[in-house]
Amino acid sequence: MRIDERITERYAALSPQEQRAAQTLLEHLDELATYRSAELAELAGVSKATMSRLFRHLGFTDFDEVREHLRELRSAGEPRRVDGTPSLAAHLAHETDAVRTALDSPAIPEVVALLAAARRVLVVGWRNSHPVALHLRQQLTHARGDVRLAPLPGQVVGEELADLEAGDAVLAVGFRRRPAGFGDFLAEAASTGATVVLLADGTARQHAARAAHWIECPVSSTLAFDSYAAAMSVASVLADGVLSASGRSARDRASGITAAYTRLSEVEK
Repeated sequence: MRIDERITERYAALSPQEQRAAQTLLEHLDELATYRSAELAELAGVSKATMSRLFRHLGFTDFDEVREHLRELRSAGEPRRVDGTPSLAAHLAHETDAVRTALDSPAIPEVVALLAAARRVLVVGWRNSHPVALHLRQQLTHARGDVRLAPLPGQVVGEELADLEAGDAVLAVGFRRRPAGFGDFLAEAASTGATVVLLADGTARQHAARAAHWIECPVSSTLAFDSYAAAMSVASVLADGVLSASGRSARDRASGITAAYTRLSEVEK
């Protein structure tokens, strides 16, 4: 159970001083791990001994175990600040390393060739993966035809798999906090004969065997929320590769789309 759930469950059994300390923990939950135990006790107006008893009543040995609990929540994708506010330089260095790791994937050239040659490309992404999938589909559409996105608003993906066959590609975007049936979807997509590509962070390693290609994109950040800088960089590299591999036809397609924008007054000049 998460620490806030433990507090809710055991609140009535706490002493008045422990309840006061527990309320302070809830009020500072988002930045809890940036404090020391003594600082939390001071904020709550209770003794350090009271704060220590509270941690034990909540099932933790000490505050170090609370910190580890919060880090586990963060590694699972839950927004939590666990190491204070990082400097801009530290954040930039972390982002740079993440992008470099993703772009060093040996699978990228193979995936580019696959996406350029496929009869049809289906890009799939749920929840926090959906914006990456949407952007990737939009980029690929400028380089080649018949690129589809799933699931569409209010729809499921079953019908999107009906027309897939060998020679098609499914690009599944699956970052952490994926829907529970993600593995089943990959297996079903592979059963159509289409070639499955998995674009995901390291928590999807268990699903990699169901895909022909896996591009790992780190999303862990020095901040409270995950970062998709690496994923968006990979999307740009894949689309650029398909544009180059498709040659004149892709350039003519991109020019035609731009001309349509102008005729329809869809973008600013």
